[in-house]
Amino acid sequence: MSAGLRVVERVPAAQRVAPLKGLPDGTLLIHEVYCSVQGESTFQGRPCVFVRTTGCHLRCSYCDTEHAFYQGQQLSLEDVLERVRAVGVPLVEFTGGEPLLQPLVTVAMARLCDEGFTVLLETSGGVSTADVDPRVRIILDIKTPGSGEHERNVWSNLDRLRPHDEVKFVLCTREDYVWAKDILRQHALERRCTVLFSPVTPGVNPADVAQWVVEDRLPVRFQVQLHKVLWGDKRGV
Repeated sequence: MSAGLRVVERVPAAQRVAPLKGLPDGTLLIHEVYCSVQGESTFQGRPCVFVRTTGCHLRCSYCDTEHAFYQGQQLSLEDVLERVRAVGVPLVEFTGGEPLLQPLVTVAMARLCDEGFTVLLETSGGVSTADVDPRVRIILDIKTPGSGEHERNVWSNLDRLRPHDEVKFVLCTREDYVWAKDILRQHALERRCTVLFSPVTPGVNPADVAQWVVEDRLPVRFQVQLHKVLWGDKRGV
């Protein structure tokens, strides 16, 4: 295991999604709604409303939001929409956890698109994106071997990518970088959308990853998590 990677909770798959069982119709299990600057993607640095859902079926080695596995509040769809509107920021991201484990999230995103919001979806890549409104800008993780969850990638999601979407590889090691470079080339991802290479921090040296990208002349965007640069590993930012 690379330096900086924690031992993430290991429980059976059914137990991982137990908080989502029996949710009343018309409700979402929401961990938090807050406003901050966008820390990743091509929207990095812009003020953004974050809607963090509860529950995830994956347990990535580098997960930095384990607090969202179980904690949450049941809110109606209208309550969630009203909380987003009340912030007064036109950019909103649904993140998690894994937002697509709750089908009502796709309805919420479509409603916000109807109202003129720019809507981002940060998704693990381990759930189909087939039902996501085409106006939503998907930020699709492709899980690397270092995550411990790369066998859960839903590869058909790549066929649904549009130019305004983004693909993200979170890299734990040099081996992850080589693996991601191969996937990039096999699927010609840079022809479909923006591709992000993001180092695990603390973990692999970000400067090393940046240098590898430059040496290999990769058609990708190197990024670090801006919110962690500014505030460290802190919730609600």
